[in-house]
Amino acid sequence: MMASAQQNLVQYVKPIIGTSKMGHTYPGATVPFGAVQLSPETDTLSYEVNGKYNGDVYKYCAGYKYEDKTITGFSHTHFSGTGHSDLGDFLIMPTQGKLQLNPGVASNPKGGYRSAYSHANEVAEAGYYRVKLDDDNITAELTSTTRVGMHQYTFPKSDQSHIILDLMAGIYNYEDKTVWTYVRVVNDTLVTGYRQTNGWARTRTVYFAMSFSKPFKSYGRKSYDPKQAYRGFWGKFNQEQNFPEIAGKKIKMFFDFDTQEGEKIKIKFALSPVSQENALQNMRAEISGWDFEKVKAQAQATWNKELNKIQVSTSNDNKINFYTALYHANINPTTYTDVNGEYKGLDQGIHKADGFTNYTTFSLWDTYRALHPFFNITQPSRSNDMVKSMLAHYDQSSLHMLPIWSHYANDNWCMSGYHSVSVISDAIIKGTYTGDANKALDACVATAKHRDYEGIGYYMDKGYIPAEKSGISVSNNLEYSYDDWSIAQLAKKLNRMDIYDEFIKRSNNWKNNYDSASGFMRPKLSDGTFKKSFDPKDTEGQGFIEGNSWNYSFFVPQDPASLIDLMGGKRKFAMRLDTLFTMHLPDEFFAHTEDITREGIIGGYVHGNEPAHHIVYLYNWTDQPWKTQAQVRHILNMQYKPTADGLGGNDDCGQMSAWYMFSSLGFYPVAPGSDVYALGSPLVNHGVINLENGKTFTVEAIKQSDKNIYVEKVLLNGKEITDHKIKHADITNGGKLTFYMSAKPKK
Repeated sequence: MMASAQQNLVQYVKPIIGTSKMGHTYPGATVPFGAVQLSPETDTLSYEVNGKYNGDVYKYCAGYKYEDKTITGFSHTHFSGTGHSDLGDFLIMPTQGKLQLNPGVASNPKGGYRSAYSHANEVAEAGYYRVKLDDDNITAELTSTTRVGMHQYTFPKSDQSHIILDLMAGIYNYEDKTVWTYVRVVNDTLVTGYRQTNGWARTRTVYFAMSFSKPFKSYGRKSYDPKQAYRGFWGKFNQEQNFPEIAGKKIKMFFDFDTQEGEKIKIKFALSPVSQENALQNMRAEISGWDFEKVKAQAQATWNKELNKIQVSTSNDNKINFYTALYHANINPTTYTDVNGEYKGLDQGIHKADGFTNYTTFSLWDTYRALHPFFNITQPSRSNDMVKSMLAHYDQSSLHMLPIWSHYANDNWCMSGYHSVSVISDAIIKGTYTGDANKALDACVATAKHRDYEGIGYYMDKGYIPAEKSGISVSNNLEYSYDDWSIAQLAKKLNRMDIYDEFIKRSNNWKNNYDSASGFMRPKLSDGTFKKSFDPKDTEGQGFIEGNSWNYSFFVPQDPASLIDLMGGKRKFAMRLDTLFTMHLPDEFFAHTEDITREGIIGGYVHGNEPAHHIVYLYNWTDQPWKTQAQVRHILNMQYKPTADGLGGNDDCGQMSAWYMFSSLGFYPVAPGSDVYALGSPLVNHGVINLENGKTFTVEAIKQSDKNIYVEKVLLNGKEITDHKIKHADITNGGKLTFYMSAKPKK
């Protein structure tokens, strides 16, 4: 079957979904996997207050909070859906009237350069954002290419119109976060420079080139630098007004214009990880003229092409949820290569990506589960480049480790496990990676044997991590066991049986934290006894990262059959799953965990955070697969809504969204590194995946309805499936998966 004709699918993307409460998405303009994410900021919270972590800053991981009533400006870099943050580079704000260089406070927006705004005057689409800034009567519009953000500001008549470039602003900001800033005013329409910050990424330098559609009449800077012991002899100049070379830690620039009523001033703002020259080259390559509408149309056409890789028919609300999920899934990882192929490496040197696009923003603890497996179906070429990026990271790493959480030529070491090995194994096993598979396996093994990283030495020597040595000893053991299984699968494929034997043995270490007396995964002390004080409902101090034992005790995706045996067989195991989905989890048990809130919980099952994402599919390993079907549909309808607060947890760089799409189509990768998908209950009436190889894979749900959530039978290319699973090749070879739906479970 050939690919289907293009539909207008951009109309179903609502970037505002997830911008309220816990979603942590942003509404601004970006293109698929773009290096620029040009989006509004709605406040200026500091990471710390009086030397302590400021918990409120967590609401601003994406810079924008739907509940806020003011906008402080538009900056060029953002994470989508994360539970920690950085970025927010190069904040631009158009104003008119008396120049104000302080953002002011939300309760009095007129006291600073920020402005009140209304959602009634706000439009957020794939690749385009517009808002009216009420205080200055300026309409702001944003669009983007891969490496360039384009702004269009419609001003009133004024001889005091300004564009502010705030080089101090940032997300998860703190007093000394900006290490150094440099600005060079090349002429009356072109400014270049760079900024280096020390945040989640320790050594992050971003270069820029900024071009105006109209010459500014004057410009200046204000420095907020503290008094330095040594300043050299730059004091010979007045650097505040019309001075072309500025450097310091705390700099704000302003550019002044005369404007007519309705006059549009446009800005092209290009980024580079390498140099000012490369930023300018990126700008010239990606946006030649000043036609804002053309750039917007191009951004939306690029999105539409990506969205058409999956064409579904379902209700309008479900379409909005599905295509917004597909949009969010195609934001990260982000391009980290200039148009000339150069990028900054982990060694802080300049490298040239030879025959691949280098990517960053690998939130791997989240995304190895479903996002990267999703790319192996819908984006195999990009998935190949992502693996190549991980191996380049490994080559440049002084610690000889694959990325844990890759971020702008840094590893921020966030979260646990070494899940690059899962992504790499999955890509090679599914035939996506074209590089040297044996070299990739060597990198996986070296990472998994890095003894001084998060208890790996204890894990290797004792088969578990003693609770005295780590606050997250149990979840680390479970995650390492899964990762080691994925290494073993890769070794088996490459016929390196010595590595297979070593890692398949390691992959059974999870059993060492299983307490048969209580039936839970439990912290174990150095002397081999289980920690005495233990509550499987609690997320605090029980040996787990962002979760509790009720959820993590099911984290053996690589071997559900052995877990079921240990837990007393299929019937008892299904009853335990029933209890998880129906129990009540009082607030006190997750009061100390930012990433878990009531919105993302069903019973005691936490969907709003990742460790339990495979659990609903485990009923397939019991004799009660209809419970997978019912619960999948319940989660799809309860945890995803077409509203600003429509996500029950952080989208986490597309992982929550990938879960939605897989589950809507009726199958899910329980254990990446295997070529098997578990079947569930599709939400769509009909879906077509247009594969990169030119073939199509179709999902059809006969008698689909809100009541018919159970599967009577499933056919693959007309042949009945009885074991509730399909293989990766069944999809990539093209074909048809037909579900016959019913209101009654098939027992």
